[in-house]
Amino acid sequence: MKRFLRSGHDSVRERLKRDLFQFNKTVEHGFPHQPSALGFSDSLRLMAIGTRSGAIKVYGCPGVEFMNLHEQNNAVIKISFVPNQCQLITLLDDNSLHLWSLRQQDGGSELLEEKKFTLRGPPGAPPSVTQIKVLLAHSSGERLFVGTEGGSVFTLALPSLQVLEEKTVGHDMALQGLPDEYSDRRPFESVEALQEHPKNPDQILIGYSRGLMMVWDVRAGRSAQRFLGTQQLENIYWCRDAQQIISCHNDGGYSQWEASGEHIQQSPMENKVPYGPFRCKAIGKITWLTSRRGSPYIVFQGGMPMASYGDRHSISVVHGSQQTAFDFTSRVIDHVVICNSDPTADYDDPRALLVLAEEELVAIDLQTPGWPVIQCPYLVSLHCSAITCSYHISSIPLKLWERIITAGKKQNTQYSSMPWPVDGGVNLAEAPRQRDLLLTGHEDGTVRFWDASGICLQLMYKMSSVGVFQTDMDPNENLNSQGEEDWPPLRKVGSFDPYSDDPRLGIQKIYLCKYSGYLSVGGTAGQVLVLELNDEASQHAVDHTLVDLLQEQEGYRWKGHERLNARQDPVRFPPGFQPFALVQCQPPAAVTSLVLHSEWRLLALGTSHGFGVYDFQRKCQVMVKCTLHASDQLALEGPLSRVKSLKKSLRQSFRRIRRSQVNKRRDGAVGCVFQVQEANARLEQEALHEMELAPVQRKIEARSAEDSFTGFVRTLYFADTFIRDSIRHSPSLWAGTNGGTVYAFSLRVPPTERRMEEAVSASQIKEIQLMHRAPVVGILILDGHSVPLPEPLEAAHDLSKSPDMQGSHQLLVISEEQFKVFTLPKVSSKLKLKLTATEGCRVRKAAVCTFGSCRAEDHTENHLTVLTNLGDIQVVSLPHLKPQVRYDCIRREDVSGIASCVFTKSGQGFYLISPSEMERFSLSTCWLIAPRCKVDPPEPSVNGRPRRGDSTERQSERSRVPSRSDSSTDAHRPLRQVMEHALLNDEH
Repeated sequence: MKRFLRSGHDSVRERLKRDLFQFNKTVEHGFPHQPSALGFSDSLRLMAIGTRSGAIKVYGCPGVEFMNLHEQNNAVIKISFVPNQCQLITLLDDNSLHLWSLRQQDGGSELLEEKKFTLRGPPGAPPSVTQIKVLLAHSSGERLFVGTEGGSVFTLALPSLQVLEEKTVGHDMALQGLPDEYSDRRPFESVEALQEHPKNPDQILIGYSRGLMMVWDVRAGRSAQRFLGTQQLENIYWCRDAQQIISCHNDGGYSQWEASGEHIQQSPMENKVPYGPFRCKAIGKITWLTSRRGSPYIVFQGGMPMASYGDRHSISVVHGSQQTAFDFTSRVIDHVVICNSDPTADYDDPRALLVLAEEELVAIDLQTPGWPVIQCPYLVSLHCSAITCSYHISSIPLKLWERIITAGKKQNTQYSSMPWPVDGGVNLAEAPRQRDLLLTGHEDGTVRFWDASGICLQLMYKMSSVGVFQTDMDPNENLNSQGEEDWPPLRKVGSFDPYSDDPRLGIQKIYLCKYSGYLSVGGTAGQVLVLELNDEASQHAVDHTLVDLLQEQEGYRWKGHERLNARQDPVRFPPGFQPFALVQCQPPAAVTSLVLHSEWRLLALGTSHGFGVYDFQRKCQVMVKCTLHASDQLALEGPLSRVKSLKKSLRQSFRRIRRSQVNKRRDGAVGCVFQVQEANARLEQEALHEMELAPVQRKIEARSAEDSFTGFVRTLYFADTFIRDSIRHSPSLWAGTNGGTVYAFSLRVPPTERRMEEAVSASQIKEIQLMHRAPVVGILILDGHSVPLPEPLEAAHDLSKSPDMQGSHQLLVISEEQFKVFTLPKVSSKLKLKLTATEGCRVRKAAVCTFGSCRAEDHTENHLTVLTNLGDIQVVSLPHLKPQVRYDCIRREDVSGIASCVFTKSGQGFYLISPSEMERFSLSTCWLIAPRCKVDPPEPSVNGRPRRGDSTERQSERSRVPSRSDSSTDAHRPLRQVMEHALLNDEH
């Protein structure tokens, strides 16, 4: 009978697990890693980006996203949308063609591969004959023209991708009728460009690498016109009125040809080198667009003077007397000018310039004077400066949300007000149920606030800590600033800036209280800033406090970098988060842990040397605890000095290798090989001593107290609990170190009315040493109902249930190797859960998440969510520490991805899959955020030529989908009614 009940209970539990837990990788945020190709559809208003890893991503209006992978994982080098069809064609670097369709399924659309084809040449032919260089999808949607390195143009039927042999344009056809002196002197070689006649779909323009251009009549199968260029050709463009052909060349110039002239034209109407007369870089692509304003828009890529600006990545726009060379900090891959989508219009009327660079996507408004940049609603440059840490906050109160948005709008006055020009498709996803923030710290000392509520990650606000310190670079200086008379007229655009003025400015830790608006950030040089939200600009001096974590102990000498020098004079801060207190740790080692209690007005910080408590209301130090062990010599060198010592050891080892090769060359090759192997072994041993082992290589074993970095403070935790006795609870601080030590301090915080008169005091009450000495990565206290204690100000403002202070509390210590529960206040061991030691499993991240049932809305459970160094995620029940589920999430080799992972309170997570991309995953059945959208094929117009659907109708359809700013969606969550009234900086 007992066995039957137990099995019945297990089956109920398994069903509940299925209702609570479900692992999904939902959506990627950021900019695609290593983009390699760009495509745009005028009829669908969609943009496609291909990457070197074989990914294909299609974007429309915000929320419209499609993604798929090629099986071969080869680089995508060309993308061509089939006009007026929901199809696109990709060309990979293995010379294979792939046809993709946006197929409608279950009310939405899905990107699926339909066909795959590889162009084959005749037996014995060289590979260049069929090596594809350029694609042209015909406006009829029935043919695809491909130009090859061998000089041939093949015609493929769509959608079957079958070669129409009788339609092939060989190199011998192009040579017929040419003057002998031209054909002998100027061989045309490969096909560089293909263009369709703007008004006659039966003609295409073929451009060959040596300068020859030919108009080919597809229906008649003969040449209609030839242009005998003499300069190496890069690209061509056929103007909308079909009267002019523009060719650009490798000498940095372009030529204008009369398309309605003689059958064979010996020379162009005009040659021009925009940035001559000296040697210039090649113009890789050019666009000539007509406008109702009179002068045409000339957009070309490259063409900069070789000697002085050869390293610049630029795209120039010329319109009448106005000319600007947009300067990018990474290589330009391709660009598209978005114009009037109606093919029957008389003018192009360009609206926006879309530029895909290696590290970012930039859109420029061509209709507004000054040509400002359009802010991207997706494909944001997360890595504009390298990401150093991340922090996620759920359920942001409306007041804080609006104030952050307001501060961000005051920063973004330089952006254009034009709507996002890539507006195809319809977003069918539901509006976000709550407001979530993702904060990223960067190497340049900035913290960026991202709206992480829905599918698209949008930048809301940027906070910079640079103004507090004296740096070599004046923030007002601009290396790209030039006078009006300077030539070429360069203008830097984009946000990607990989260079940091000072590596010590890097942000290592972030903590934000969503109820009070207090923000704290810790940096690489031991600096900790406390900031508060202010809606107006202010000018004030920041209070400085020096905290000596070594407590003047003898025998310790810091060998690392110096601390940052703070400005003594008042500094002007823009609206937003403004610093009012600076805590400088001494030695200036990187901040390793940080926590803030807004109700007590206390800040706790930790480094590799110890931890301390700072009172940011009275702006004074409360206590300091040194955790540095006598053998922790590496902790005194600092990260920058360790890098230098590693470089030095590598350099010395390679010198020994070279010396051994020189000495043993006289004795023979055999002795040289042995010496090289011996030197390599020494090099490997020295490098291993200098570098930390990869997580997967470290074995679980008992550690001695003499191990390095035992004093490294991994976690800090404020709690109101029973620390002295079981009768009275009081504020406390808990700290965990890398050596498996847990320190507990009792805090005396005066009442609010005497807070400024009386000082906060702290005294150490307990010290716990874990037997296995594994690093402590998390500390948590559970109340009498085994529920984690609420966040500061939550219970005081009735934003959550008050903790149970009647029953006994429990202390949960999370180390890298096991979870252990202690009873409070006696700190006696109650139960523990060990992780397996056979796989070298170690805990890297841990957080408490709330999981709700997908069937019973009122049922929720709090569980511990853990990420290990093997890349798997485990959910463990609280307080019984029973494993619930396990999922493989991140590759174990992806050390940076594991280190960057952050969990949300609702059972989701973010981690970096590349330096520029962040992937979102979900463990909860109730929280699945994924793109749901559809793309309808264009409707045919009255004149029989297909065109894009009416924009007003599409806009009205999109407006039926609720937006994330719709306040009515918050009514579905009972907590929202309370959250809207959470006050910021409430002193009472």
